[in-house]
Amino acid sequence: MASADVPGSPTPISTSIVEKVTGAIQSFAPISQIHQHLCAFHFYAHDMSRQVEAHHFCAHLNDDVRQCLIFDSPGPDARLIGVEYMVSEPIFLTLPDEEKPLWHSHEYEVKSGILFLPGVPGAVGRWDLEKLAKTYGKTIHFWQVDRGDELPLGIPNLMMALTRDGQLLEHLAQDVEEKFGVSFEKERRSRAYMSGPEHGIHPLVNGAGKGLKLELREVDLPEVASVPSVFV
Repeated sequence: MASADVPGSPTPISTSIVEKVTGAIQSFAPISQIHQHLCAFHFYAHDMSRQVEAHHFCAHLNDDVRQCLIFDSPGPDARLIGVEYMVSEPIFLTLPDEEKPLWHSHEYEVKSGILFLPGVPGAVGRWDLEKLAKTYGKTIHFWQVDRGDELPLGIPNLMMALTRDGQLLEHLAQDVEEKFGVSFEKERRSRAYMSGPEHGIHPLVNGAGKGLKLELREVDLPEVASVPSVFV
C-alpha cells in the first residue's frame, strides 16, 4: 500500500511476498532495540515559524546515549523525516565549543508537558522524563513535510526544540492534544518537581541564541591517482 502523500504506485503482491520472506529470514537487530515512542515538536533552526510534529522512536546505545528515528506520525504509512541523537549532560560537556550550538536542551520540552510518551501512564512516563530533562539533543530533518514536499528534497536541515512559553504554534498544540488525549497543562503541573541539567543549560546550546542554517557549496576536490578525475 502506498502513502497518499508520496508519489508512486501501490505495492504489488509480489513485493509484499518478498518482504514477508525476507522479514522471516533476516535479522533486524538495530530496529528491534527501539523501545520508546516520544512525541514532541521541532522547528527549523533558521525559522521558528516552521514547526513540525515529531514522533521519535528511540533506542538506548547505553545509559548516556540514545538514537531516534523521527517520523511525521505514528501510523503505518508514516514518513521517516529525520534522526535525533540524545546525550547526557556529562557527555555533552565533552563536546568542542564549536559543536555545542548544533545541540538543543530538553528541559523546557519535558517540564512544559509538550514532550510526552503516547499511551504511557503519566507515572510510568515521568520516571524516564526526569532523566530526559537533563539531556541534550542534535536533530537533522531530511524531509520538509511542513511545506508539502512529496519527497525528501533539498539539503538536510538542522532542527531545534522549543525553550519557553509562547513559542509553540497554538494550532499544533491543540491538534496533538486532541489526537492523543493529553493535556500539556496537566502534565506541566505534574512535572513541576523535575529539574534540568545539573550545571544549568549551557550558554552555547540552542544555537547559542542565534538562527543556524545548513548550506551546500561547491569545493575543489584534490586529485587522487587511484580515483578517476571525472565522476559523470
